[in-house]
Amino acid sequence: MAMRQQGRKIYRTAQGKNIDLDLLISRNELTPAVGNARVNARGDELGPGGKIVKKREDVLKDYYAQTGGVKDETVLRKETTNNPNEGNATASEVADWEEDDDGNFVKKGR
Repeated sequence: MAMRQQGRKIYRTAQGKNIDLDLLISRNELTPAVGNARVNARGDELGPGGKIVKKREDVLKDYYAQTGGVKDETVLRKETTNNPNEGNATASEVADWEEDDDGNFVKKGR
């Protein structure tokens, strides 16, 4: 059985021309990017004369070494319940409620 290539996508323009984006990207990988970022299309840092000073892998390794990752967060949200005894209820408000067979609090007399 023939294996299908992964990631190869050929697009057709409005004028009917075929464009292979993967081939286009790989051809221009070492071309300096436009602007003042001093990187090439791959992400390597460039020095004077367009020479590669720091490879993309080293840039990423340094970045992830500096950032500590995602810190653990605690949830501060309070769980809501149907219990009228919780919160700021007064004694008279609590006396108006009773618990039914299902464990829910309902007004007395219903």
